[in-house]
Amino acid sequence: MVQLEMQQVTKRFGGHTVLKDLSLKSDAAVLGIAGSNGSGKSTLLRCLAGLIKAKGSIRWTIDGEVHKPDELTGRIGYAAPYVELYEGLTVTENLSFIRSLHREALPFSEADLSDLLERFQAAPLADKPYGDLSTGQRQRVKLAAACLWDPAILFLDEPGANLDDAGRLLIRELVEEFGRRERMVILASNQQEELELATEIVRLA
Repeated sequence: MVQLEMQQVTKRFGGHTVLKDLSLKSDAAVLGIAGSNGSGKSTLLRCLAGLIKAKGSIRWTIDGEVHKPDELTGRIGYAAPYVELYEGLTVTENLSFIRSLHREALPFSEADLSDLLERFQAAPLADKPYGDLSTGQRQRVKLAAACLWDPAILFLDEPGANLDDAGRLLIRELVEEFGRRERMVILASNQQEELELATEIVRLA
């Protein structure tokens, strides 16, 4: 079970206030972050994931243990259009490298990696340089990378970007699976089809 609690969260960049006094307590299986472009959706995701700091309080409870955002290493997965992998490495090399960065990760065999790529419809891409992939293919690989260590919290920023119908169905199945396993997905989008997957929605002005 995963629970999020934030109180009076504010984020400014210079003199520009992006988020102001946001408070929320949620244990939703899928928490949607809605809003128009520039409303702060991506900024909020990065604050919640501990990628950038914000004023106020953000607290995660995972299976009864309380964590601050900067203590979530190895417990989260993150996929977003602005997060890219190494273009000069193959898909397999990228995923193997990312996996090696998590010191507590269990050994990952070639079969495990093959299964992961198959799950995200990316098995034929295994030996291709990431830089040679189309935007839709890259999105599938990013989703695979976000699930490398079976995270308790999965952050998805505009997850359907550049995906075809099969890819969007993949997103739906992934989100539903996390819900069944009592984990949490934080999904930021301005697409109604994606927001319909959420069991609770926060709307940013």
